[in-house]
Amino acid sequence: MTDVLRYIALPTGAGLMHARSLIAAVAIVVALMGGVVLAAPAQAYPSMPQGVQGPFTVTKVVDGDTIWVNNNGKRQKIRMIGMDTPETVDPRKPVQCFGLEASAQAKTILGGQSVYLETDPSQDTVDKYGRTLAYVWSTSGRLFNLDMIADGYAHEYTYYVPYRYQQEFKAAQSDARTQERGLWSPKACAA
Repeated sequence: MTDVLRYIALPTGAGLMHARSLIAAVAIVVALMGGVVLAAPAQAYPSMPQGVQGPFTVTKVVDGDTIWVNNNGKRQKIRMIGMDTPETVDPRKPVQCFGLEASAQAKTILGGQSVYLETDPSQDTVDKYGRTLAYVWSTSGRLFNLDMIADGYAHEYTYYVPYRYQQEFKAAQSDARTQERGLWSPKACAA
């Protein structure tokens, strides 16, 4: 290992190591460490922005990506932007693998809770079913949409155009898949 460190410390040319030498040195260090590579720093968790609406009380959790809230005495149906959970209530489809788990998780986290809603100017305000499209934030500042994807209860879902948190949602899905969390587990849908 000391030989490798000495190799890395050797200056070349104008005191800088050539890129090839640096890559080779890193490969040697990784090999000597038994293939252990430190992960890149995780993305910063988004902060709830100014201008969100609410708080609103969640009156019903339909499934993992759809809820009802009380908006000043009116019931409002919310479809969450950027995520999709397996179906449990669509009369045209059977209950999908891991749908019940996603719905149960949403009920555990959101049932009866107060939430804030954030719209996204890149998306329509309502979908073709008349549901308000929004991100759902908890009173503690957690982005529910992102957490469901990160924990493996939902897929990242882009509907036509990119949305505000698309990069974070895709990274969360990639990590959940790599770590085999939730619906990404080989045992999740074993029949």
